[in-house]
Amino acid sequence: MYKFLTGRNIILLLAASVAVTSCKTFGGKKGKSSVTGWNYNDKNMGNYHVAKVKYPKAGPGLVFVQGGTFVMGAKDEDVMGDWNNVPRRVTIPSFFIDETEVANVHYREYLYWLENTFDNDTNILKKTLPDTLVWREELAYNEPYVEYYFRYPSYNYYPVVGVTWQQAHDFSVWRTDRVNELLLMKKGYLKKDAIKRGMKGAGADGSFNTETYLMNPELIQNRSKPKKSPIKDVNGKPRSTVKMEDGILSMGYRLPTEAEWEYAAYGLLAQNPKPRKKESKSGEELVSNQQIYSWSKNPSGLRDNRRGSWQGKFMANFKRGSGDNMGIAGGLNDRSAIPGPIKAFYPNAFGLYNMSGNVSEWVGDVYRPLTPLDGQDFNYFRGNKFQKYFKNSSGEYERDSMGRLKKVDIDDEEVKNRSNYQRNNVIDYMDGDSASSAFYGYGSTTLINDKSRVVKGGSWNDRAYWLSPGTRRFMNEDMGSSTVGFRCAQSYLGPPEGPGFKDGNIFGKRRQNKRKK
Repeated sequence: MYKFLTGRNIILLLAASVAVTSCKTFGGKKGKSSVTGWNYNDKNMGNYHVAKVKYPKAGPGLVFVQGGTFVMGAKDEDVMGDWNNVPRRVTIPSFFIDETEVANVHYREYLYWLENTFDNDTNILKKTLPDTLVWREELAYNEPYVEYYFRYPSYNYYPVVGVTWQQAHDFSVWRTDRVNELLLMKKGYLKKDAIKRGMKGAGADGSFNTETYLMNPELIQNRSKPKKSPIKDVNGKPRSTVKMEDGILSMGYRLPTEAEWEYAAYGLLAQNPKPRKKESKSGEELVSNQQIYSWSKNPSGLRDNRRGSWQGKFMANFKRGSGDNMGIAGGLNDRSAIPGPIKAFYPNAFGLYNMSGNVSEWVGDVYRPLTPLDGQDFNYFRGNKFQKYFKNSSGEYERDSMGRLKKVDIDDEEVKNRSNYQRNNVIDYMDGDSASSAFYGYGSTTLINDKSRVVKGGSWNDRAYWLSPGTRRFMNEDMGSSTVGFRCAQSYLGPPEGPGFKDGNIFGKRRQNKRKK
């Protein structure tokens, strides 16, 4: 029969056999290990649980940003003369980011949870309240914003301001915990009333924290064991806890890196036109088209001909010049004297709102003017802080006042004893100064220190220059401003094309398209 098989048919048969083998090897109800021959998920063979291959989906409020390479840094004249954003080509892996800035109503939800969980603990609430006095000026009547901007329903969906970098970071941790707590409750791994109980003065010992759950689930109250859980223990009975390997828990929310934020702001997806039917599906590579703002079809203009009744004549909320924050009566140019609604103006090509204007935003990076020169060209970031979980003298994990596992910095002695730390020279790890051979005398020659964090994007009170995503400024992480808010991001693990990509598999083989008859 072999003489009837053409070369093409043989290739197709081989591909089919590989596909069948892959299903058995990489998942399914009873896959088989390709290194030992033992079955997965088989109680007669140890019941080693291997989850079916799956990729994380966007959590609440997030949109997917397909990664790629782009020119990071200045796209316009360096009018400030500090030249701290030298253009450089870098690559960003795919990730998720918030569609909008975090709004007042979202941050008040955070405070509501803290007030109820920690019984109005004064110390905790003091650390989390935004500073509404950022509105106060000696020679301006901004008292209504001091009193009402954060609390009054009119401003529910306006971006929260007056938050420090540390507060924005803590909000991201809290958000991760609430999303995962709800996921576990829906799947039966937490009791149905777990959230209700957790908001009745449960305190640190009764609140849910993702890291605590993964490292030491015994510290988490209200755990449950679902009767029909697909995850079994060694005896074939439903397992009472979830592990990272099960693919159930959401990836953690965090502040975006400076590179992620800038890449997402440009929305370069719109520059690569859709390929014709007979062409490759990958599109063209147009990395040389350098737009200035976060919209791509009008690279240099600030006016918007698509305007409706919900926005002004401009494409962003910014300050046109001295004393002109919104235009004139009957011709308001951006319809906002202060920050506008989080969904004002048209989104960019990634579907993100207000990446130019409205409020500037905190990102995760420690600020250094030389980062554009010495940062890595893949996943560019400055601010790594290597820590480990703290254990007491009895070898037990401990929780802090917020219910999170305590952490301590990796000390110099441990750095000396670990070859990977020695190789990367990370004794002075957080700021990266040891790697770049740059040192800063804080208080004598500079105001830059390890608490200096990068702020990106222009605000309602900035000139047009700052609307370009390539511009960068900094503030100390314990400061707030009426012009600075934030949005969250989340890492993505999977094919760079994103969730739902069906044109490939784990072997990197492209599926054959069905031909039309």
